[in-house]
Amino acid sequence: MPIADGDRCPCRSRLTFGECCGPYLAGGTPPTAVALMRSRFTAYALRDADHLLRTWHASTRPEALELDDDVAWVGLQIVDSAGGRENDGTGTVHFRASYRTPTDRSVMQEVSTFVKLAGAWFYVAGNVR
Repeated sequence: MPIADGDRCPCRSRLTFGECCGPYLAGGTPPTAVALMRSRFTAYALRDADHLLRTWHASTRPEALELDDDVAWVGLQIVDSAGGRENDGTGTVHFRASYRTPTDRSVMQEVSTFVKLAGAWFYVAGNVR
């Protein structure tokens, strides 16, 4: 699904894609765990499996990732975060992600754990609520 830099970012940050998640999906390094969480949601919304795998910690990363074409990720709400700032080594992000399928609309809620290694944040695991 193509998106222009001037389009609204799928993570609903109120910024444009070019100001928000675009640079990270292009290979940039998110400065915080929340920024990484937003970019990972956007990667799901745009079906960018490469970004998801690249930002997944090696200890928990699957070998491959198949994204379901019937799931449309349509909204992200950051509920809370702890740690995960630029100078932290770990962090958690509690979020709600809204999605649609051909037959349903729903919300997934998760508390995700992140770790920073060599200056880059990685998703480790999530506890779905």
